[in-house]
Amino acid sequence: MNAREAFKAVPRKLFIPDEIFVPNDVGWLVPLRRSDDPERWHKYVAADDAIVTRTRFAPAIPAELCDAATGRGVEATSSSSAPFIMARLIDALELQPGMRVLEIGTGTGYNAAVLARLLGAENVISVEIDSVAADRARSALREAGYPVRVVTGDGEDGYPPAAPYDRIIVTASVHTVPMTWVEQTRPGGMILAPWAPTFHPEWPLCRFTVRADGSAAGRCIGPAPFMPLRAQRVRAHAVDEAETKWTEAGKPDCTRYGVSVTPEGQQQVWFDSPDNVIG
Repeated sequence: MNAREAFKAVPRKLFIPDEIFVPNDVGWLVPLRRSDDPERWHKYVAADDAIVTRTRFAPAIPAELCDAATGRGVEATSSSSAPFIMARLIDALELQPGMRVLEIGTGTGYNAAVLARLLGAENVISVEIDSVAADRARSALREAGYPVRVVTGDGEDGYPPAAPYDRIIVTASVHTVPMTWVEQTRPGGMILAPWAPTFHPEWPLCRFTVRADGSAAGRCIGPAPFMPLRAQRVRAHAVDEAETKWTEAGKPDCTRYGVSVTPEGQQQVWFDSPDNVIG
């Protein structure tokens, strides 16, 4: 069974909360409740798109300007990623029976359920920083018959008690690989992480192989836009600077870039070859 088949076998609606958030006419996020408009709710759940499931008022916007009813000042904090993108990530993991996987960012639990469908729930652990989202996902997974262990905690810490893992999959964008992830991945294992647009505007997906000396390195394999990991948001000017450098370089494909991490935690971005360090 491949990832796409596993996604089809696990009903997404079992993991989507009754209240989701959808863009209104001006693009602001407003609540859509299943009880108010079940047909529209089901339409969003059936689509092959991301669904916003948790929001907050943006800290940078004055409180007096924020309004949940109109969506003014509301920003997404958690979502159910588009199934086709998650299938791409799971296929990139190159899973084999018996592998143990750590997922960073449980969200609704839907992706963890698909991983459990492929590997067995006993071989999947998922970490979620949002306690409300973690509780919901834990319940949904149990009720759906995929009792994955969901840990409430900071994904940057991984989950040492169950290490080492054959694979770590990250469902939020990062600009730095925490050494905890490298240390908790067995030699020869893989870390798959969507990258913030700090060197390429397509939010590239980086696939790392962990080495026996405690280092890790890998090349980007294609675009995969995700919301940022809670503590790894990127300032807008840094993104603009990165896009300017990318344009000046002739707009090369993201697959020409890679990232290396030394055993001491030093991180280097390279172009075409690890010997050609650019950042």
